[in-house]
Amino acid sequence: LTPAPLPTPTPAPMAKRIFVAATRQHVGKTTTSLGILKGLFERTSNVGFIKPVGQQHLLVDGVRVDKDVALMKRFFNLKHELADMSPVLIPQGYTRKYIDGEITGDTQLAAIHRSMERVGSNSDVVLLEGTGHTGVGSVVDLNNAQVAAQLDASMVLVANGGLGSAYDDLELNRIMCKEYGVRINGVVLNKVLPSKMEMVQDYFTKLMRRWDVPLLGVVPDKPFLGKTLLYDIERLLDTKLIAGERFRMRHYNPSETVMIPTNLRRFLQKVEEADAMQWTRPLFVTHVSRSDIILGYISHFQKLKLEKVEHGGVLVLTGPREKHRMLPYIEDMIKTYDVPVMHASMATYSVMQKMETFTPKLTEHDFPRVQAAAEHYSEYLDFNKMLR
Repeated sequence: LTPAPLPTPTPAPMAKRIFVAATRQHVGKTTTSLGILKGLFERTSNVGFIKPVGQQHLLVDGVRVDKDVALMKRFFNLKHELADMSPVLIPQGYTRKYIDGEITGDTQLAAIHRSMERVGSNSDVVLLEGTGHTGVGSVVDLNNAQVAAQLDASMVLVANGGLGSAYDDLELNRIMCKEYGVRINGVVLNKVLPSKMEMVQDYFTKLMRRWDVPLLGVVPDKPFLGKTLLYDIERLLDTKLIAGERFRMRHYNPSETVMIPTNLRRFLQKVEEADAMQWTRPLFVTHVSRSDIILGYISHFQKLKLEKVEHGGVLVLTGPREKHRMLPYIEDMIKTYDVPVMHASMATYSVMQKMETFTPKLTEHDFPRVQAAAEHYSEYLDFNKMLR
């Protein structure tokens, strides 16, 4: 008797692949990805995450990975290997090597496909986070639309809230997706003023009918998510607190930065103005040579302490250290009273410019803000539409 043929094994269903890209920089792509991952984990335990192409990277357990991969891995305790979640990194000089032929497109794509195979093999759904808008990465033939097409992933586009400008930005990115045959899964509008939520929801739902694409969510602005740890301000200004280390893991709003260029009287006026605007944690900036202002700040700090009033402000001193030194007795007072003061070794103008242009990013050491972001965004996303 001829033995009956063995049944052909049924291939495992391919994991659903969702690619998140933004319309431009600083519109909340990583924050949206956090919310999506949280919602996905509420529906299945088999969720994968990949940042196919990364730019800003760090070393984690001996493996160099994109910073967003480090964040997602730690926050969600993802089971996949770090290297598989961050297949291609573009450090300084990478672009020139690619143009010169030292790095090939085939090598890049092989790494990305290998990661997708490994992560997708034991996942029900894989979230892929892009880098910037859909065209970023074109110079090395790895823009977001190209990668999504290669991985047969549908695209979720994230834009800042509004109507005209948001739609215009989305249209440019829609055309790029169309060029590479990428299906747009839906659109998320981010940082919408609470007072305009209903209007934006109504009109953007109508606008999306032009594309036959669902509006997956309208997320209201949450001011806390725009703040940053004092620790990150230390890193931004390349300095450390002289005292007041307990303030390091508190959150500050970079826009609540006040320059005190003149005298103690002006400083006291600025303190009153900050109180009137209900700034609970202002950042005062003055030159390290202004001993009168520094002593006034120490006095103000102690006065509030005696009144049992919580003081959240910080004094940022400026001026190159090789030219300007704080008087030793003043530094001793700062340490004795544990006053939150730091000295940035740069010009006052440079400090103010850095603070004004600084966009706080979510990082793995800021779990309260990461937690708040994940919970806030997942609440406003329509996962039924997203997972169709």
